[in-house]
Amino acid sequence: MRDFAFIGFLVALFAMGFRKPFLFVLAYVYIDVVSPQRLSYLLLNSLPISLIAVGLAVVGWLAIDDKRDVRVAPRQILLLLLLVYCWYTTGNADFPIEAQYKWEWVWKALAFAIFLPLTLRTKLRIEALLLFMVLSAASIIIVGGIKTAAGGGGYGELHLMVNNNSGLYESSTIATVAICIVPLILWFARFGTVFPPDWRVKTFAYALVFACLLIPVGTSARTGLVCIGVLAILMLRDAKRRLLYLIGIGTLGLAAIPLLPSSFTERMGTIKEYRADASASTRLAVWQWTIDYVKLHPMGGGFEAYRQNHIRYDRVMVEGDENNATVERALEVDKARAYHSAYFEMLGEQGYPGLLLWLLINLGGLFRMEVLRQRYRKSNDPADAWIAPLATALQHGHAIYMVGAAFVGIAFQPFIFMLVGAQIGLDTYCTRKRAETSWRPIRRQPKPTLEPAA
Repeated sequence: MRDFAFIGFLVALFAMGFRKPFLFVLAYVYIDVVSPQRLSYLLLNSLPISLIAVGLAVVGWLAIDDKRDVRVAPRQILLLLLLVYCWYTTGNADFPIEAQYKWEWVWKALAFAIFLPLTLRTKLRIEALLLFMVLSAASIIIVGGIKTAAGGGGYGELHLMVNNNSGLYESSTIATVAICIVPLILWFARFGTVFPPDWRVKTFAYALVFACLLIPVGTSARTGLVCIGVLAILMLRDAKRRLLYLIGIGTLGLAAIPLLPSSFTERMGTIKEYRADASASTRLAVWQWTIDYVKLHPMGGGFEAYRQNHIRYDRVMVEGDENNATVERALEVDKARAYHSAYFEMLGEQGYPGLLLWLLINLGGLFRMEVLRQRYRKSNDPADAWIAPLATALQHGHAIYMVGAAFVGIAFQPFIFMLVGAQIGLDTYCTRKRAETSWRPIRRQPKPTLEPAA
């Protein structure tokens, strides 16, 4: 029955796309985020539905969409440069076969992020894109939230619809994305127009936020706890009564501690005693290996370059209290350990040029959203009331991702590149809107010249 539900939904979405081609873009977003082909036993897992969706989206844009005043943003050019550079490093990778496998999905994520802003010409399209992104992620998050509330979960034990550890189904990745979309969910609860924010929409939005907060608990992902802290700090920017906000956050945090499962609190405790945790110690050793590696290979080693690392580190265990503590050190040896950080992932695989391009793309997004926030936050035009809050939500979500990415290898996560595409789309939409409404002096037309009589 589940297969028929997926097939029926996609068939209906594709059918409507032939009347409204932008729906093909949304279909690709849904397929890329949810990966229904992984959840299906029939048909979908044997068809290239992702390729079909993006192909129809591009053809629909070329054939039907209004392409007047098409604007290419600087970050689209940076994305194109990163795409070309990744193609170059893949061709010269230390592990060419493994690198080719990763390249097959990375180039699609980058190419779609370049194409996406070209389709976002209206407010409705921007909102529809973000709505599909949020609801597609929500289909995974709600399942995880229900399982967590029912007493399930644990590190590596919270299975989200499918027993798969890639994409958004990886525990630390979904924990980061779940907290990342909370500002967007709250924006829809105030400014959404596809689903006007009545009591039903607001109830669903707040319940979804609660489910998002449960994901780090259910996955026991330490990254998720850090992201929740960043979210709380960022929301302080727009809090009208900041003291009451801080008191409320502190009270809720203290009240939640007794309700948290012991598996979560024990794993969160390893943040403080990181040297005694094998996972944390391994990451530090891999990061040091990456720094040493790029000193000799400044252009990076291509995708999957981590496979050649050999690391040695001391695992420090402290037993007893402060006055009578026993310190034990154990030498650990390991190899081919992943980066567990988007920053070191970019550094090791793409070298200094790739890391620079990636940082410019991401930091440029934070900067441009701040520009839009400051430009429209005091606008007297009611039609612009949604722009500054959306820019803020996109900025906060991106900032949460940047912090979470310090501990997860999600440098090329397609979801965040869609978020980058949405930022560029909002930016170019506002630029186009200002150009259309700006005052232009009436130019004097030259008099037509008379042709001499024959």
